[in-house]
Amino acid sequence: MKISDCMTRKVRVIEPGLSLREAARIMADLDAGVLPVGDKDRLVGVLTDRDIAIRAIAAGKGPDARVSEAMSAEVKYCYEDEDVEHVARNMGDLQIRRLPVMNREKRLVGIVTLGDIACSQRADSECVGEALGNISRHGGIHTQSPH
Repeated sequence: MKISDCMTRKVRVIEPGLSLREAARIMADLDAGVLPVGDKDRLVGVLTDRDIAIRAIAAGKGPDARVSEAMSAEVKYCYEDEDVEHVARNMGDLQIRRLPVMNREKRLVGIVTLGDIACSQRADSECVGEALGNISRHGGIHTQSPH
């Protein structure tokens, strides 16, 4: 099974100069916990609800701070033609729950979450369980805690 079979295709891209308040409103409207951040025709980051809470608010930034001040600039992604099991393992290894999905021309075509993968009818449940266990382990390269 390919990622294109279970990803969400309708994705809203926000600009790095947008306020965190507006980004949070968009997340609420979409009922989404992540927004890709684009500058012109390039994906430059991702902003999660956790980025807003931990990187911004906990660090003393207010709702008028810019998305660029809280987003994760190191963008990990997968390709739409990759196998679900491979992507799930990578998500576990990287300890991330959501990935932008690109086509081979490196254009954003969707987003995939561990939940999308888990809900796909043909996903290997052992693989998904292993990925979730790895994602949930403390620490890792994407930790946002100061310790």
